[in-house]
Amino acid sequence: MAAISPARKAAFRILLAVERGKAHSDDLLRAEDVDALAPADRNLATALVLGVLRWQIWLDAQIRPLLKRPNAKLDVEVLIALRLGAFQLQFLDRIPAHAAIDESVELTKQSGHRFAAGMVNAVLRSVTHSRPLDEGIGQSAVQAHPAWLVERWSEFYGEEALQAICGQGQGQPRRAVRLRDEAVEEELRKAGVGLAPGALLTVARTVVSGDVTATPAFREGRVRVQDEGSQLIGELAACADLVQDQGKILDACAAPGGKTLVLAERNPKTRIVACESSQRRLVELRKRLAAYADRVECRLADAAELEEDSAFDVALADVPCSGTGTLCRNPEVRHRLQLEDLPRLAEREIAILRAVLRAGRPGGRVVYSTCSLEPEENEQVVAAVLEGNTSARQIPLAAAIETLQHNEILLPGGADRLKQCLTPEGALRLLPGALPTDGFFVALIERHA
Repeated sequence: MAAISPARKAAFRILLAVERGKAHSDDLLRAEDVDALAPADRNLATALVLGVLRWQIWLDAQIRPLLKRPNAKLDVEVLIALRLGAFQLQFLDRIPAHAAIDESVELTKQSGHRFAAGMVNAVLRSVTHSRPLDEGIGQSAVQAHPAWLVERWSEFYGEEALQAICGQGQGQPRRAVRLRDEAVEEELRKAGVGLAPGALLTVARTVVSGDVTATPAFREGRVRVQDEGSQLIGELAACADLVQDQGKILDACAAPGGKTLVLAERNPKTRIVACESSQRRLVELRKRLAAYADRVECRLADAAELEEDSAFDVALADVPCSGTGTLCRNPEVRHRLQLEDLPRLAEREIAILRAVLRAGRPGGRVVYSTCSLEPEENEQVVAAVLEGNTSARQIPLAAAIETLQHNEILLPGGADRLKQCLTPEGALRLLPGALPTDGFFVALIERHA
């Protein structure tokens, strides 16, 4: 039996599980068996899994015409072996073609499909002679997304924004970190972690080299990995001038807890209730927020069924959503999401926002946010909740952005960049590619009765 590298074995196994809907790639890539790989194998396995998922639609379009019967139904193991080989041949210049082909053939055999090994070999050898990316990476990036999403984004945001969204969706996500204090930065540099300034926030940095997760500062919580857009949502919720000493803040959909940490850091004298509906995620949330256990209550609760009424000064409703703003980080979303899923997601989001508004006190404010690019989950949710509701109104975010600039939380010029992303209603829409963040939508709502 020919040898297969540990990285390709791991990537094949993970892609098979994702294809069968058994797990998310992010969870599988952080599993113990992947952590046990040598660093080089772990890095290659990650590159293979995420690369294949990002380019899967495009890869399939290249592979199909090379089959004797292009419309034939392939066994899933054979299809994944073809995708793995084709991805390496097209995108990983440092991997010899014979290694990509031979190990894909061997994966096919060892998965119980020896009869298909010759076909896999022939198709991948044909791939080595084709360089369709020469037609332009931009158009290929668009083709790597579902046509129905491409059509919507072009209609809603225009062709230029579409190209930027799809281009970012095919790249490596920018790794941003949040520093507890400036001393941590020097400590990280001494540990071999290269840092550059963030794009928006004074406490954010971009990791340009090294492994920040291997440092004591990361293990001790003095630096954490968190997209700047995600940090910004926490900052917008934390900057409200409504939380007095001993006030109360609600984080209605708190896990994994990054935004809750921003709220706790910026409001050191408040009580925070952090809700999570999953018992497993609640356990992880409590671990992450352990340093603030004296004033942060982690509660098992469904955000759509909150019992409190008029209890909180400020509430954050960072709702579960489609995640279409995070495709570079969560590439399989594009393969799972269907157009008919959006009304169901919106219904749940409307229920959560209504419950969170009821939990806010008169005069209190609610920050509603998603990592979705879809209007059904964003402005249409806000409009549905406010329609006929005389006790709440949407507040433009421009003033909150100015407050962040005044408090030196935003980098110089950050307020101007963000104001360019405001919608006519005053909500904030961060499109991938417009700023170096994931895609987010943020709206501010005030309860006044």
